[in-house]
Amino acid sequence: MPIRTWKPRATYSVLLEILGKKGAMTDVELFDALNEEYEDLGFKDFNELLMRLEIGGKVRVTSMARGKRRVELVA
Repeated sequence: MPIRTWKPRATYSVLLEILGKKGAMTDVELFDALNEEYEDLGFKDFNELLMRLEIGGKVRVTSMARGKRRVELVA
């Protein structure tokens, strides 16, 4: 059984840092970038994180095409 350790940074702060560096991204691109550091993060957890950040006024999520969303940092 693998040993899991706590990450030194919270998931939401890494997500905001990625958006700050790369600018607006699609949700799939952002999930892939976030998944490089947090391999055990599922898409459901990612959607919940996006929803919390959107409600908190940190990010804006807009619908682009069928099944695609654009995520951007709110200035």
